[in-house]
Amino acid sequence: MEFALIAPVLVALYIGLAEFCQAYMADQRASHLTSQIADIVARSDVVTVDELADIFAIGDILMTPFPTATLGVRISSVTRGTDGIVRVDWSRGDGMDPRSGVVTVPDGLITNGQSLILSEATYDYTSPINDLLPGTTQFSHSFYLRPRQVDQVGCSNC
Repeated sequence: MEFALIAPVLVALYIGLAEFCQAYMADQRASHLTSQIADIVARSDVVTVDELADIFAIGDILMTPFPTATLGVRISSVTRGTDGIVRVDWSRGDGMDPRSGVVTVPDGLITNGQSLILSEATYDYTSPINDLLPGTTQFSHSFYLRPRQVDQVGCSNC
C-alpha cells in the first residue's frame, strides 16, 4: 500500500532529475561552443566571411545530440577607443543579428586602444517531456578573448 502511494512521486522525481541533467548538458554544450568559437577567431590574424561560416558550422557538431534549430551564434571584434567607448569593428551572426555601434564590456577587461573578440550564443532548450517541465528555457553565454597573435583580428570582407 505504501509503495503505491510513493511510487508515482519517485517516478516523477526520477524523470525530473533525468530531464534536469539533459538541460544542464545542453547548457554546458552551448557554453563550450561559445568559448571554442571565440578561441578559434582569437587565434587568427584575419578572418573572412567564409571562414566564419565554417566556424559557425562547428556549432552543429559541438551541440550533438541536441537539435540546433534554435541555436544562435554571433562573433564580433570590439575595440575601446581613446575616448573610452567600446565600438564594434565587425560582427557576423548565425541565427543572431550582427552587432553594430557601441557595446558594453566588463570593467577592467581592456584599456583604451585594446581589442577583444566577443562571442555570444543563445540556445532555446525545449523539454521532450512537456508535462513535467513545460515551456522553453533559453540559455545564453558570452565570452571575451583577446586576440592572440595581433592587436586586432580583422575581417577582410565583413
